[in-house]
Amino acid sequence: MSPKQPGRLYRPRPPADSPVQQARKALADELRELLKRSGSSGAELARRAGWDVSKPSKILTLVTSPSVDDIRAWCAFCGASDRADDLIEKMLNVSSAYVEWRRRERAGLRSVQESYVPLWERTERFRIYETGVIPGVLQTEGYATAMLRTVIAFKKLRNDLPEAVAARLKRRRIMRSGARTFIVLLEEAALRVGFGGSAVMREQLAHLSAITEWPNVLLGIIPFTADRTGRLWVPKSFWIYDAERVITELLTAEVTITQRSEVEIYESAFNTLADLAVYGGEARVLIQAASEHYS
Repeated sequence: MSPKQPGRLYRPRPPADSPVQQARKALADELRELLKRSGSSGAELARRAGWDVSKPSKILTLVTSPSVDDIRAWCAFCGASDRADDLIEKMLNVSSAYVEWRRRERAGLRSVQESYVPLWERTERFRIYETGVIPGVLQTEGYATAMLRTVIAFKKLRNDLPEAVAARLKRRRIMRSGARTFIVLLEEAALRVGFGGSAVMREQLAHLSAITEWPNVLLGIIPFTADRTGRLWVPKSFWIYDAERVITELLTAEVTITQRSEVEIYESAFNTLADLAVYGGEARVLIQAASEHYS
């Protein structure tokens, strides 16, 4: 099975001849070359970055994978900050098949939020389907705070809640700029799953109602009463970035799909779901009904 196919669980250290491991090695080789050109050593890099002295060696020998912050620190130390974004993109592609959340979340949720920035900056058209929550790009500060606090508590993560919320809201500015198109489909149930209490939910739903009139956002709500006879039922939320990739989340992992034939299946599913949704004034009626639930 190709590493681009969903559903496959990859071990932290896949076989040396696997595409994932080959891509990891290629990234490590580029980092090694940058360090060599700098005329310095891994020990000095570790000292300057505040890392354990063995960390550069572990990255270069594929014992551990670098984070976004690691790559930025590495490039800055080597006088090659202009290479950081390119190497970060390559790093994200290395882990594109199946990423265990517990490994990514170890450094805190701020790092997870920031890891998406390169992908967001190069994406022009977002298609989002959410079954049970308001997607991060549409969240108010209160809703985001309540939701991320819940994740941190449930998974017993390092508590970087203020930083994680700030990173999520900063990413939201990409949508507010108006330079990109967002098509968002929400199941009506997502309007009624509460985070933060009634006041937070009323504020969140008022924000959603306003978003229905933004020129670069098409927000559709799929009613409880939508007739799905003969229609595909999609059990999991997913995001489509241009026609390049699909990302869907499990409780313990994130799956990224880049194989074109599979991306097309998700595009077809999205179109089917879009036909079930209501928009504009009809969507606002459903949002208002949900808001009255929290009165």
